[in-house]
Amino acid sequence: QVQLVESGGDLVQPGGSLRLSCAASTSIFGAYTMAWYRQAPGKERELVARITNFGMTNYADSAKGRFTISRDHAKNTVYLQMNSLKPEDTALYFCNAHGPWQLNRDYWGQGTQVTVSS
Repeated sequence: QVQLVESGGDLVQPGGSLRLSCAASTSIFGAYTMAWYRQAPGKERELVARITNFGMTNYADSAKGRFTISRDHAKNTVYLQMNSLKPEDTALYFCNAHGPWQLNRDYWGQGTQVTVSS
């Protein structure tokens, strides 16, 4: 079992920045691919960004050039730096851990709310 706790969500004006954090309670953090998903009201959950245990990343088209995912193995934490935020980024953001290694297990956090509005 992996417990994921997100933080950092807030109300921010368009053009602003936020950094989301997700702390994972596992002794094998490096065995998991970590990702951020989001879900807006009335919409399906969608992938925002993903980072493998080796640091390879991929992003949704909507996030490219504005968001950066990173991970700190010493802190068992994954981050999502979000810049140039837009109202359409408003959603509940979830942290996901996939693994460990080749096992296809998924763990989810409870979500952190990001609201972009003037």
